Amino acid sequence: MGIAMTRNGAISLWDTSSAEEDYINPMVEDATVDVAIVGGGFTGLSTALHCAENGLSALVLEANHIGFGGSGRNVGLVNAGVWHPPAKVREKLGDTFGPRFVRRFGEGPEKVFSLIEKHQIRCEVTKTGTLHAAHAPSGFEDLRSRYKEWKRLEAPVALLDRDEMAAKVGTSMFHGGLLDHRAGTINPMGYCQGLARAARGAGAEIVTGVRAKKLRKDGTGWTIEATGGTVKAKYVVLGTNAYTDELWPNLSRVFTKIHYFQLATEPMGNRVAHILPERQGLWDTGQIMFSLRRDMENRLIIGSMGTIVGSVGQGLSHRWARKKLARMYPDLGPVTFEAAWHGQIAMTPDHLPRIYNLDDGLYTSIGYNGRGITTGTLFGEAIAGLLTGSDPSDLPLPITDVATVPTAPIMSRLYQTAFTANQILRSL
Repeated sequence: MGIAMTRNGAISLWDTSSAEEDYINPMVEDATVDVAIVGGGFTGLSTALHCAENGLSALVLEANHIGFGGSGRNVGLVNAGVWHPPAKVREKLGDTFGPRFVRRFGEGPEKVFSLIEKHQIRCEVTKTGTLHAAHAPSGFEDLRSRYKEWKRLEAPVALLDRDEMAAKVGTSMFHGGLLDHRAGTINPMGYCQGLARAARGAGAEIVTGVRAKKLRKDGTGWTIEATGGTVKAKYVVLGTNAYTDELWPNLSRVFTKIHYFQLATEPMGNRVAHILPERQGLWDTGQIMFSLRRDMENRLIIGSMGTIVGSVGQGLSHRWARKKLARMYPDLGPVTFEAAWHGQIAMTPDHLPRIYNLDDGLYTSIGYNGRGITTGTLFGEAIAGLLTGSDPSDLPLPITDVATVPTAPIMSRLYQTAFTANQILRSL
């Protein structure tokens, strides 16, 4: 499940540092609504907000608490686009959906930022961009190619050479980078809790500590049997992504589950003023990606693919993070970590997300490939549009049939072995 190891038992640093309030509301009676939404993360809450704003009664069922899954464990990078460069997206999605997908996901950060502004969500938002760092000369050539494509589309991106990148990051270890001015960073739990507040303000209901156990077709609608009661709805939206269980047959088998871990230092004051001085979030081009950012309290948050091995104060992951920071910033000195956690990512074979119409009135979006903030926000709005009369042909990508990945369990274990081996190698 990706349980965090923090000093106060929260699921991540973001859980303890969020300025928004948590929301706890057990289910006390059966309910009948237009839309029942399973999952209280970015997707479910965006769906609830946009459904409520369009006049539908909406109920979110969250098995634990708001943001408990991938949303509250996210790195917090509000990125434009997906893993693939624009030309690859067009190749995979075709001439109609490809350019539309690229355009809408390029505008994704602005959608997030506008919701933050509209609802005054307190989530440490920055709009100084994100940095895609070249870990090797080959990585820089890949970034150069991406830069040319985005510039052709008139996107506000900049290709940075080694010296320019060093000025942005505070280390000369990278061979250059791509600065995307559309992007930024947030406290992801704060954003999630703020979306919950906005959804409730629009009229949606949210219940927490309520697990959906069974889902069945009931005449022209659906019935959800949950731990707190029964919910009847005309529509059901499953917003569980990488935390999808067996509520709907085979849905948890359409992606390969991988993990991503992070460690956060204690606030370090002026010692880290030269590190990411404009507070961009960073991730690299390495095959086993790592990330780095600095929050508003001058903590460094460093992460990579895999699970936490050990604890916040000792063990393999602790050594990995300490060694990585020492190599990047040899003059930094001793570092103390105050939080360590990991979460789950749903990776699809082609690194593109999916929207499924599983049955009449039953929808899900899934397979975010580590881009949950923008993808969950955009798809929540898109699914709400479907339920209020939008043409399916206007979606960011086409509705597709469910296709399972038979090798997913094996690949998940192989990836985890490789990620752990990487931690060991980089800790020497």
